[in-house]
Amino acid sequence: MGNRVEVMHGVNLEQLGRRDPAHYGALTLEELELLISGNAHELGLEVRFFQTNHEGDFVEHLHRLTGLADGIVLNPGAWTHYSYAIRDALELTNLPAVEVHLSDVDSREPWRRQSVIGELCIGPVAGKGPAGYREALERLRAEMGE
Repeated sequence: MGNRVEVMHGVNLEQLGRRDPAHYGALTLEELELLISGNAHELGLEVRFFQTNHEGDFVEHLHRLTGLADGIVLNPGAWTHYSYAIRDALELTNLPAVEVHLSDVDSREPWRRQSVIGELCIGPVAGKGPAGYREALERLRAEMGE
């Protein structure tokens, strides 16, 4: 039983607050992470955060999670839809993971409806804005046996 969760944000997510608020809301990444931290604390989870715009850094960070995390909440951004390198690295972690998207990817452009990591995850949470991260933490906590 573990409670260490790595929250990983991918490409362009450091631009929250500047991106289209109709899809992504008005919170900055820093504000979102404060909200996630509060939710994690309420759920008895310890969280660490990582964000990068470099696919290789995202992959290498996944490689380093063994022994450091008990589960992953990840929003790879656009990489979700085509990065088999991230998919393979996620598979190597052998950790439970929940895929999160602030926007409702299923009602947007057709290419956003494809997830190459989906089958490796407990499930997706999409279109719920910042509240989706709490749902992801709850699902991960249940999977980890907390």
